Amino acid sequence: MSGGVDSSVTAALLAEKDYDLSAVFMRNWDTRDESGTDVGCQWEKDWEDVQRVCKMLDIPCKMIDLSRQYWNRVFEPSLVDWQSGWITPNPDVSCNREVKFGALMKQVVTMPSQWLATGHYARLSWTSPHAEVARPRLLRAMDRGKDQAYYLSSLPEESLRSALFPLGSFLKSQVRQIAKDKGLPTASRAESMGICFVGERRRFHDFLSQYIEPTPGHIVDVNGHKIGEHQGLWSYTIGQSIRVPGLPCKHYVSGKDPTTNTIMAVPSPDHPQLQCHSVTLKEPLFIWPEDADRFFGGSDAATVQVRTGMEPISCTGYTGADGSIGARFSGPIRGVPPGQIAVFYEGDICLGSAKIAKTHCGTDSVVQ
Repeated sequence: MSGGVDSSVTAALLAEKDYDLSAVFMRNWDTRDESGTDVGCQWEKDWEDVQRVCKMLDIPCKMIDLSRQYWNRVFEPSLVDWQSGWITPNPDVSCNREVKFGALMKQVVTMPSQWLATGHYARLSWTSPHAEVARPRLLRAMDRGKDQAYYLSSLPEESLRSALFPLGSFLKSQVRQIAKDKGLPTASRAESMGICFVGERRRFHDFLSQYIEPTPGHIVDVNGHKIGEHQGLWSYTIGQSIRVPGLPCKHYVSGKDPTTNTIMAVPSPDHPQLQCHSVTLKEPLFIWPEDADRFFGGSDAATVQVRTGMEPISCTGYTGADGSIGARFSGPIRGVPPGQIAVFYEGDICLGSAKIAKTHCGTDSVVQ
């Protein structure tokens, strides 16, 4: 449980069933690493809300501190990517794989008869393709506006076998109403949208500047002419709009060159340099490994999202002569940063994901 309305309703729904139920609060970030104190921190409020809900539902709860695992498995690798200048990582995807359904699941799910339930908006189905043991499939949520299958796309099949997503068939509005009807203390709590270690009250740039030294460089236009300055490649991501002093209109980051510490910018979000038609991929993590073989073998088409919330677009996978893998899109996708996660679907089924290594935009250029 996180202290939010979604996990609270998840607990309330399960408490109505014949489960031997207990709750766990996962602490991921130790603010003492930044400020030297924990006083007044958001996690304390979250933990208090979890305890209030569990007291009302009469279920035991405990807190597990996984801040060290989060630092080592999620934050440090992400920090290395940001420091590289040209990679934009997605720590929320790796947190689910490495911590929530990794380190936490190993601690709390110790027998086949145990499950880890969360408030994610996603669904599971079970299939037995060859009359063997049933296997889990990850499906999109009924509420497409809240669907979180994207963030669960890198989970292995074994983790999904022990997972429950009770909210997958509900609309967010229904979840809010259930919370109000049951009088849950978190029924009116605002939604949390920030990366957990940044939060919602701090600027992302201000947070990262505590860990990464500024490296001033030039911003140039499509002709290579200097139009402005930046304080570090990590401060911007591909497709991001920027205001350059002295220019009459917004510009958009179209590329970053770590060898010259230069940011390239174009004057329109529809500029060809921002239109990505294919990607080179690495580290494929498909829920069923054979799905990856079929997709990158070119025998199965799919749809893809390179960011949550975007409309999926048709694509085909390929394997190059050098063994590299990638995906070609049926139409251009604007502003795709290397390091982000490409997630593949077959209808409502989430097949899995891979990390974007390079993007190919415009007339076959490569954005790194």
